[in-house]
Amino acid sequence: MAVDGTGEIPETNTPGEDVAELAGRMFEMARAGDSALIDYVKAGVPANLTNQAGDTILMLSAYHGHAPVVSGLIELGADVNRPNDKGQTPLAGAVFKSHDDVVAALIAAGADPDAGHPTARDAASMFGREDYLGLLDK
Repeated sequence: MAVDGTGEIPETNTPGEDVAELAGRMFEMARAGDSALIDYVKAGVPANLTNQAGDTILMLSAYHGHAPVVSGLIELGADVNRPNDKGQTPLAGAVFKSHDDVVAALIAAGADPDAGHPTARDAASMFGREDYLGLLDK
């Protein structure tokens, strides 16, 4: 162990704090659309990493409109239908935020438009997105 200039052993993070810090960075990367998140998942971060609200990194990427990250996470096995603790799915979040490219990527990956609450279909109806309703019926 390293000793600082006072002769004391400096305080360091415990392993649990290090893991929590890393997870926090993963959620920030998902919100920001940082493509390096894909490299972390390839290196072993779970593709369905979930925060305290039940939001996966896919949910956060989808909600914030980051189609390339969404597609990368899907390719690495992220569950497109996994709801958060409020019952919301990535597809419903993308419909709510009108992220067309994310909606298309999730539908192409088999996201269920009738999963969760409100469903993606409900959100499309609520916001008058007839174009989404057509996509969701395929």
